[in-house]
This record gives sequence, C-alpha cells and structure tokens, in this order.
Amino acid sequence: MVELSAPVEVHHDTSEAYDEVRRRRMLAFLVDYVVVIGLSVPAAFVIFVAGILTLGLAWLLFAVLVPLVALVYLALTLGGPGQATWGMALFSLQLRRLDNRPIDGMMAIVHGVLFWAIHVVGTPVLLVASLFSSRKRLLHDLALGTEVVRKPLVWA
Repeated sequence: MVELSAPVEVHHDTSEAYDEVRRRRMLAFLVDYVVVIGLSVPAAFVIFVAGILTLGLAWLLFAVLVPLVALVYLALTLGGPGQATWGMALFSLQLRRLDNRPIDGMMAIVHGVLFWAIHVVGTPVLLVASLFSSRKRLLHDLALGTEVVRKPLVWA
C-alpha cells in the first residue's frame, strides 16, 4: 500500500540562520519605523509645495503621507536586490520566499500591509506565533510563505 504524505520543504540552512531572528527583527522594525518617519519629513515638504501649486488639492495627500512613504520604502528595499529593509540589513536579516523566488515590490507591499493588519488587530498574536515556529516565522510569514533569516556575512 502506498502512503501519501504532504510535500516536505527542504532547506539546507543550519539553525544559525534562525538564531536571534526574533530579537533582531524587532530591533530592525524600530529602525525602519524611524527611517519611515524621517523620510516622511521631506515628503511632507514636497506635498506642501505641491499643495501651493495645485491650490491646496495636493494637501489631501497629507492624510496618507506616512503609509504611502512606508509602502514605497518597502517596495524599494524589501522588494529590491538586497531583499531587506535598511533596518533588516543593519541587523543582517533578509526576507526570502520558501519557494526560493525573489521578493518583488508587490510581495514586499503585501507583506507590509499584512503585517500592519495583523499588528492592529492584536500585537501579541503576531509575536506569539514566532514562539511556536521553529524558524521564528510570524503570522504574515506563514500566510505568504516567507521567512526571515540571518544573512551570511560576506568578507571582501
């Protein structure tokens, strides 16, 4: 009799790829939060000037300024060649898909939006999932088939 089993995802990583990922990820989040706020300042200036030129119409963008800056930031950094935000890169982290395809800009945006949606509903739930995951994956990682790992150091 033939037994059918679920497909097994094979990763050739050592457990070191997941060491301190939770702590590093939380610290990276704080850095990214500061970066997004910092990038929002010049964006606010651009919107202010555009508002003068458009007789106040562009000032409507102030309502979505920070989320818009955050989405562009995620698309360009997380969806870029480094597969990491500036905060993640600072703490030697990288987001990757379990199917080994690269993270594109849209996947990066969906990852960020899903993170914030779950975060708003219940912060503890978001982090508790990582306590029971061997790879320290959060709920949005589980939903999207992604994981955050430590990047190997490359010495030039």
